[in-house]
Amino acid sequence: MKLRLLFAGTPEFAVPSLRAALVGGDVMAVLTQPDRPAGRGRQPQASPVKQVALNEGVPVLQPMTLKDASVQAQLREWAPDLLVVVAYGLILPQAVLDIPRFGAWNVHASLLPRWRGAAPIQRAIEAGDATTGVCLMQMRKGLDTGPVMLHAETAIESHDTGGSLHDRLATLGAHVLREGLTHLRDQAQAPDATSQDDALATYAHKLDKAEAVLDLRAPATTLARKVRAFSPWPIAELQLQGERVRVYQAEAVMGHGAPGQILSASRDGIDLACGEGALRLLRVQRDGGKPVTAGEYLNARPAVRP
Repeated sequence: MKLRLLFAGTPEFAVPSLRAALVGGDVMAVLTQPDRPAGRGRQPQASPVKQVALNEGVPVLQPMTLKDASVQAQLREWAPDLLVVVAYGLILPQAVLDIPRFGAWNVHASLLPRWRGAAPIQRAIEAGDATTGVCLMQMRKGLDTGPVMLHAETAIESHDTGGSLHDRLATLGAHVLREGLTHLRDQAQAPDATSQDDALATYAHKLDKAEAVLDLRAPATTLARKVRAFSPWPIAELQLQGERVRVYQAEAVMGHGAPGQILSASRDGIDLACGEGALRLLRVQRDGGKPVTAGEYLNARPAVRP
């Protein structure tokens, strides 16, 4: 059967899934967040999902809330078989979840019930998880609590950042959605689902810029994970001999000293003592500058020495 779909999503992460939905069914409309100011000029900018939808000639809705009865009535007019939700950013009331024939599916960037919530990709790296993945979940009332139909796993490599893992999981998310849509189209029913064990749930709280300030009293391994997790946003930062620098790349190394003490400074990196071990800064950025290697930074600030 030809599936009548509604798609709700906003950021770049949702774009591969939208493309999968466009291939796997008839997307009647796309819901996305209202345009937001962006860039130096702070001009309203369409979300990545909106840009793709418009290019594909799909109607776009940008309601401020889905609690509005008129918005719900408009969704009912499309008589959708399924609502696909990927990083949409608005709460979906039960009245909306009940509109499609087969309910609503969500592509979530973690292996549920671990890392429910807003920032599962970054929290998995920050916590030192060895693996993560994506889940295709039947949406229920509650935050990422619905039963899981399909999932796919991937290892978190030592070099992975929030950005690299984001891109890999976005691709995996489209894969599991495509698989789910194929099953629904061929079998006229959703794949079998497994309920989550709420006792195993952890929560991936939204990222806050204040978290980006590195506390060198923490272990170096913890800080190195934060640097990776917070790239490309909000980007870790610290004070280096009185100057704020943003840290784009760092690694934990052996070292001992008072937290914040510069243990060595060379083209190979700038080693800062931490609560345990040392954090080697490899790529940094000064205010108003661009990201540079440790060696390039030291050329500009030769006074930075142990």
